[in-house]
Amino acid sequence: MSKPKYSPELKIRACEDFLSGKYSAAQVCEKYGITYNEKNHSSSSLNEWVAMYKATGSEAFSNSMHNKSYSSELKILAVEEYLAGKGSIMDITAKYGISGTEVFRRWVLKYNANRKLKDYNPKQEVYMAGARRKTTLKERREIVRYCISHNRDYKGTAAKYDVSYSQVYSWVKKYDACGEDGLADKRGHLKTDDEVDELERLRRENLRLKR
Repeated sequence: MSKPKYSPELKIRACEDFLSGKYSAAQVCEKYGITYNEKNHSSSSLNEWVAMYKATGSEAFSNSMHNKSYSSELKILAVEEYLAGKGSIMDITAKYGISGTEVFRRWVLKYNANRKLKDYNPKQEVYMAGARRKTTLKERREIVRYCISHNRDYKGTAAKYDVSYSQVYSWVKKYDACGEDGLADKRGHLKTDDEVDELERLRRENLRLKR
């Protein structure tokens, strides 16, 4: 797997510099090459890291944080607390030690769509076929774009979008080979005899004769 854009060590140093009061958000972002929004005079990445650092310290950025298991009860508790106005997305993410705000946002979207929030174990659900679910073409496009833009992190993408590792890997490879056309689900689509070439028509006729 490719290395993440920002290492845990960089995140810790950035948080400590900012919390020391010696550097502004803009200065910290410039120093460490973190994306900074000039229009809003803030950095969503830095804000998220600082909130997580305040809640759990440097442990917030350990590899174990990104391989945590989440029970359905914890997911529901966190989402309902957010919907009750007891904290922002960033506050709740930090409070419950969730690996990132994007992960928590997906829980909220699923909850609001009346989709079941299931127990999550990265070793069991990301790699096993049981983690598979049906997806639309629009979803597959979004998943592939996210994966490619995040250094082809197949495992992280699978966890984020609640699909299997093999699904993400397969979609990216199909996209690499055929573009977005490769993401279309062609199962169940059978071309008529008029739509295929002569060799295929002969093959079909041969099969019919055998039957």
